Amino acid sequence: MTTRIFDKTRLPSRHVTEGPSKAPHRSYLYAMGLTTEQIHQPLVGVASCWNEAAPCNISLMRQAQAVKKGVASASGTPREFCTITVTDGIAMGHQGMKSSLVSREVIADSVELTMRGHAYDALVGLAGCDKSLPGMMMAMVRLNVPSIFIYGGSILPGTFKGRQVTIQDVFEAVGMQAVGRMSLDDLDELEKAACPSAGACGAQFTANTMATVSEAIGLALPYSAGAPAPYEIRDRFCAAAGEKIMDLIALNIRPRDIVTRKALENAATVVAASGGSTNAALHLPAIAHEAGIDFDLFEVAKIFHRTPYIADLKPGGRYVAKDLFEAGGIPLLMKALLEGGYLHGDCMTVTGRTIAENLASVQWNEGQDVVRLTTEPLSPTGGVVGLSGNLAPDGAIVKVAGMKALTFSGPARCFDTEEECFAAVQGKAIKDGEVIVIRYEGPRGGPGMREMLSTTAALYGQGMGDKVALITDGRFSGATRGFCIGHVGPEAAVGGPIGLLKDGDIIDIDAVAGTLSVRLSDEELAARRAVWKPRLPEIRSGAIWKFAQNVSSARTGAVTHPGGNAGDTPFADV
Repeated sequence: MTTRIFDKTRLPSRHVTEGPSKAPHRSYLYAMGLTTEQIHQPLVGVASCWNEAAPCNISLMRQAQAVKKGVASASGTPREFCTITVTDGIAMGHQGMKSSLVSREVIADSVELTMRGHAYDALVGLAGCDKSLPGMMMAMVRLNVPSIFIYGGSILPGTFKGRQVTIQDVFEAVGMQAVGRMSLDDLDELEKAACPSAGACGAQFTANTMATVSEAIGLALPYSAGAPAPYEIRDRFCAAAGEKIMDLIALNIRPRDIVTRKALENAATVVAASGGSTNAALHLPAIAHEAGIDFDLFEVAKIFHRTPYIADLKPGGRYVAKDLFEAGGIPLLMKALLEGGYLHGDCMTVTGRTIAENLASVQWNEGQDVVRLTTEPLSPTGGVVGLSGNLAPDGAIVKVAGMKALTFSGPARCFDTEEECFAAVQGKAIKDGEVIVIRYEGPRGGPGMREMLSTTAALYGQGMGDKVALITDGRFSGATRGFCIGHVGPEAAVGGPIGLLKDGDIIDIDAVAGTLSVRLSDEELAARRAVWKPRLPEIRSGAIWKFAQNVSSARTGAVTHPGGNAGDTPFADV
């Protein structure tokens, strides 16, 4: 590739590489073996969420090397660094899950601090597990330097007794074993077979949902988010991203040119159309917040309501991410939505072209049944639905993909922690027809807004999935299925109605009308609020405490700083 000369007088790295006063700074770069030419090229941060916590992240360091080769081949100087990841599958079902959402903020903050501290000119970010994807994208929009997002890829499906399985099957098997529907030997065999490779959870759980978002919002190269982690083609996508980031520097195309309101609407559209994770309703407002765009839970819910559900993906459907990639990838899904009139085709992307231009050559694949046309949807409205009512004035969210009954009414059964509820489930103490309430698990009250997969999967494994409903001010894993409503706001910790419920109160849920209410008068709710007292938080110091002091409501993305509307100068322009 032809060597390009970049003018560094307006790039951030001028503060560490240009002029006589920067001799001490350059001496550190020489110490690491950089040449004079490399020092005076643009410095590109290559950030990965690599760690040895889980298969989601284990391949990211290798993929980062391919990115670095691409950057170097296009006259850039890559500088690799890592940030943390908390992997939800490992953190699930115990106090570790309090760290999960907090890690999203730490990832965004640590990438920001590394980029600012070393004055890098652009960012290629690699992420694998759930919170690392939005965390990395949030950092990109916050910094507003030329950026490209890379998903590490999904895991391959496992095989158990001749059928395809995912981690969802293992969580549900815990409930099956508890009620005698599965032997310990079969559970042991299943847990060893379910996760056969590197990569993030394979179905349309949170990681793959946010990976789909990365292409739809325009921050990832087309097709790059769909290829499974073990596929060698991932190295080609990574090298291409390294080369392309240099074009974005030259063209001065930045994340806030890409992440517009229309792009956020496109992102919400692919979530609904793919039956994606309810967590997207938390992460999209958080990404919007970084750009100074008001795009809260209710804005996301509007898009969900008008979007057909057309991708037959687990947990509500039949297929996993590998199947979607081999059928035509995320561009096939986006092409169907664009031709159906559900996407804004004029949005800019990291290719330097618009969504419509990127999709112009994508041909419909008649030989697959993973994705349908919008004229033949699995259901006419999205796989995720927003709710509101006197029990959720600030909204709530439910995944309806694959569900048959969309209404439920029953008496409340209240628990103030997930552990209390899980013990009741494992003890088979939950009755048919109840609405299980898990509260004080919101962003501030948890703190950290834990996911409830262990509880919901155990219910499903016991055959209770369609016999009860569950509501919480916490979150659900993208692997959750059944009538499970999360993000109920205001949360219990700030005196929200969910904290005023008593056992036996009748709760009505209607995912068609979009309502969540309790059969109590305004006067009764006011009387209960008058005697309500806040609970003393379990965690009273450290990172999780700091998060709780600053975090906003789930409605606005559970964010922890003023965002793009604060009026400060983005790092890229300093």
